[in-house]
Amino acid sequence: MNDTYARTANTWRNWAGNVTARPVRVESPASVDELADALRRASEDGLTVKPVGTGHSFTAAAATDGVLIRPDLLTGIRGVDREAMTVTVEAGTPLKRLNAALAREGLSLTNMGDIMEQTVAGATSTGTHGTGRDSASVSAQIRALELVTADGTVLRCSADEHPDVFAAARIGLGALGVVTAVTFAVEPVFLLTAREEPMTFDRVTADFDQMVTENEHFEFYWFPHTGNCNTKRNNRSAGPAAPPGRVSGWIEDELLSNGAFQVACSVGRVVPGAIPSIARISSRALSARTYTDIPYKVFTSPRRVRFVEMEYALPRDAAVEALRELKAMVERSPLRISFPVEVRTAPADDIALSTASGRESAYIAVHLYRGTPYQAYFTAVERLMTGYDGRPHWGKIHTRDSGYLAGTYPRFGEFTALRDRLDPDRLFANDYLRRVLGD
Repeated sequence: MNDTYARTANTWRNWAGNVTARPVRVESPASVDELADALRRASEDGLTVKPVGTGHSFTAAAATDGVLIRPDLLTGIRGVDREAMTVTVEAGTPLKRLNAALAREGLSLTNMGDIMEQTVAGATSTGTHGTGRDSASVSAQIRALELVTADGTVLRCSADEHPDVFAAARIGLGALGVVTAVTFAVEPVFLLTAREEPMTFDRVTADFDQMVTENEHFEFYWFPHTGNCNTKRNNRSAGPAAPPGRVSGWIEDELLSNGAFQVACSVGRVVPGAIPSIARISSRALSARTYTDIPYKVFTSPRRVRFVEMEYALPRDAAVEALRELKAMVERSPLRISFPVEVRTAPADDIALSTASGRESAYIAVHLYRGTPYQAYFTAVERLMTGYDGRPHWGKIHTRDSGYLAGTYPRFGEFTALRDRLDPDRLFANDYLRRVLGD
């Protein structure tokens, strides 16, 4: 069984362990028709419905005390259209299986996040993204969607078919229906050269705009309590492929990024006073390296150390000022932060509730080791981010409500009006949606 789930009777927990749900029943439909039947039965029984992916959201977006829909049987590739350069995939397919299947076909997504455990529906419904100068989130690569709405209708949407639904449902938060299939744009598989390099905080922030402009994919991690960062630049390459050596790759990706980091986090949780010293050592442990491989092997990396996370999207030109303010806040506070702060970018897109909707964006993500009290740190960070008209990631911890979100998303009313039309009786409601969308 997927270790993401911890189920005793009908208890469900997310990956980080900070959200628990006890649904009345759990259903695993094997077809679109079976799903439509499950929705009808739930409606007749007066129960709400939530589909759940692999639990990688840190919010209670998928939690329900009604019927939990597990997509384990709705997996696999329905078809590859080489003329249109698209792939249609069942909603429950994990991204890692999609990436491997596409690679076998000589194809790839253009951009992706750094974790690939999520289902395609879970990842797209919450706005999962990587970093990119020109290429946007996973949802922005969707060309068509199939979803089953509250009355059991199977609704297919694209830029040409039900375009109003398509404009919203690519990041639908599970509020408009249950996604059953996603059609992505793909391209012939290509090579990326990754250049990882330690750099000072002052240099990265001074050169941030230049780094973003000069690289197709730029991101960096700042280690709190230090002036040290680790940068990563991914750019297309003519090759040849030169993946990390087996031993050096294992040392960087498993020993340092997972094994030693797990130990450091465990020590830090017991002895918070040791965290600044550990951070100084950790931030110097990673060395510069360059490697070339197919996209998913460069964009993604294993994440075995479990954590909780908050991430805000800011207007890109506000990122450096916000980061400097964040660093100053940590330095003058008693907080002890064991996890690096991650910074990424995205171009503007045209999805109603995308965190990059209508504006070029920078993402600032803060993490803490699972089991560490996070409220003080996250509250301070959120206060700072909302001062820059920040938009919280839909799948990561935040306290914003519909009043705030309606003010930062120009197309918020467009989304809620569509929800009123597709789910007037709120079959897909839960506490999280009531907070972020209103009732």
